[in-house]
Amino acid sequence: MTSPSQTISINPKPTKTIRMNPQPNTINAPAPVYIGVDVSKATLALNFPGFSGEYPNTLKGHRAIIKRLPKQAHIVMESTGGYQRAFARALQAQSVAVSVVNARQVCNFARALGQLAKSDAIDAEVITRFAQSIKPEGDRELTQSELKLEEIMNRRQQLVELCNIEGNRLEHYFESEIAEDAKALIAHLQAKIKKLETMAKEIIEADAILKAKVERLTQVKGVGLITSASLIAFMPELGRLKRNKAAALVGVAPFVCDSGAERGKRHIWGGRAHLRKLLYMCALHAIGKNRLLKEFYQRLKSAGKPSKVALTAVMRKLICLLNHMLKNPNFSLAS
Repeated sequence: MTSPSQTISINPKPTKTIRMNPQPNTINAPAPVYIGVDVSKATLALNFPGFSGEYPNTLKGHRAIIKRLPKQAHIVMESTGGYQRAFARALQAQSVAVSVVNARQVCNFARALGQLAKSDAIDAEVITRFAQSIKPEGDRELTQSELKLEEIMNRRQQLVELCNIEGNRLEHYFESEIAEDAKALIAHLQAKIKKLETMAKEIIEADAILKAKVERLTQVKGVGLITSASLIAFMPELGRLKRNKAAALVGVAPFVCDSGAERGKRHIWGGRAHLRKLLYMCALHAIGKNRLLKEFYQRLKSAGKPSKVALTAVMRKLICLLNHMLKNPNFSLAS
């Protein structure tokens, strides 16, 4: 990755100076009171010093919890397939700090504590202890435009996956009527995908900050509007991360695997799988259109790196570059 002072030859566009990610002032802030919440479809189990209890995971339950929270409360809960979203939004609307953490990390923390028993109350207590130890930062509250974009791009991803599944099935049909039915379904899904893409474009055009981010990201040859919209929707942290953290979130950061006599091997692991798939396709496109990334890929191949390893390195360089561009509005992309 180049330094901010360097000039990179990538698809030039005028640089706009816009504060995309203002940092809150946390100097002399009171110590947070971490409160673990175990989330399920029906209930929310809470745990903090002097209180533990269970509430329904409904708007009424959310309001009851917020009334009982102490000052400087910082709610920490696991990502549970979307059941935490409404509660997180209700908390942020009342200016309560919220952190949605990786469930695997909490599970590993519980194992390290030797906590083998499991119940909603126990899980909430473990999350509280995890938060007190890790001290996670509060998640940034998303704007209404960002929330809408996230839902639209998430739905688009679902329909794309359905379309691919039907396309793979199509070649195995012998009956013409069944094949025609599958083709009609694929055409219907493709039309829905196009409609969602139009909706995403309209939201971006109507929001100055989102529009500026997309314009900034698409300065890189090989990165289009849909890819930019997906990155913004699924990785709202982009532009606020350290280089290695950005790569790790997508799952393209190489981790050392030296143990015993084994030396020199590096593996990528974890991260957001759906983002990694998106970045993979973007990297394939970029090494054909982007001169710098193409030369980087060919240099690795000439050094004897397997194609998959070289492409993963391109993915890592690409996400780090995009993160750096949003983080530094004055970073110049000149011809």
